Amino acid sequence: MRLDKLDLNLFVVFDALYRERSVTKVSVLLNLTQPAVSNALSRLRQTFDDPLFIRTSEGMAPTPVADSVVADVRKALDLLRRSAGVNARFDPATSEKTFHLGMNDLAESLLLPRLQVAVKAAAPKVSITSYYVERSAATQDLKSGAIDLLLDTPAVNAKELGQIHLGELPYVAVMCPTHPLAGQALSVDEYLAAEHIHVSSRRRGRGHMDIALHALGYRRRVNMRVQNYLVAARIVEKTKLIWTVPRVLSDTLDLYTTELPFSVEPLVWNLFWHKNAENDPANVWMRGVLQRVVEDVL
Repeated sequence: MRLDKLDLNLFVVFDALYRERSVTKVSVLLNLTQPAVSNALSRLRQTFDDPLFIRTSEGMAPTPVADSVVADVRKALDLLRRSAGVNARFDPATSEKTFHLGMNDLAESLLLPRLQVAVKAAAPKVSITSYYVERSAATQDLKSGAIDLLLDTPAVNAKELGQIHLGELPYVAVMCPTHPLAGQALSVDEYLAAEHIHVSSRRRGRGHMDIALHALGYRRRVNMRVQNYLVAARIVEKTKLIWTVPRVLSDTLDLYTTELPFSVEPLVWNLFWHKNAENDPANVWMRGVLQRVVEDVL
């Protein structure tokens, strides 16, 4: 595929067809005639040597080839739009931009409901995509435009990134209301003797709490390790495991909550973006919305 022989406008049509699944809707959206859209699709089919979209009773269904290239096409279009200064005219009221956010399920469960309400009120056509991003890939994903913003701890550190402090989440211990230790203050010995559940997206390695305990000369017994906060909550409801979590989450759960019997630094949330997007109006706008949402939650 020679780029000097390729009309890049074809990929705008491809993206719109993938989203709308209708030649008629795409022609209206892009202000083209239906024959022009059909001609663009024909040229795309020749380029990829694949039908790309097949007519069905529910519209134009993408083929596996279309499914496999859409992410790259959209990434390329986003980068071209950014370079051409399209985002300099960002208007929340009319924008159809999709913001790609990196965060774990704790942040998603606490922030996304409020974020959806806030975004919908100011930008009814804007969409949000959120997923977990490995810290090792975070800087590259921000640089490439795969994600617009990342919410994580200050452990993410790169000169290429801009960041702001969003807030701090103090820890507490939670357990089933029928747990033998429920209903009373928790001692250090009781905490260390109990069995614990730990949430981490990584397969191995110590978490924030275990590092803090090690610094105090303590070590707890982690009986179960899972990757999802809401799954952990369900497990704690049915077992005698103790879970150390941010208080902001424990306040939403029907579990017994008690103070930790030792001092530990809270979980810190920072918001990261690539410095290429430092002055991008769309990115700046979403940063502001996220800051206000976090302030409301915390």
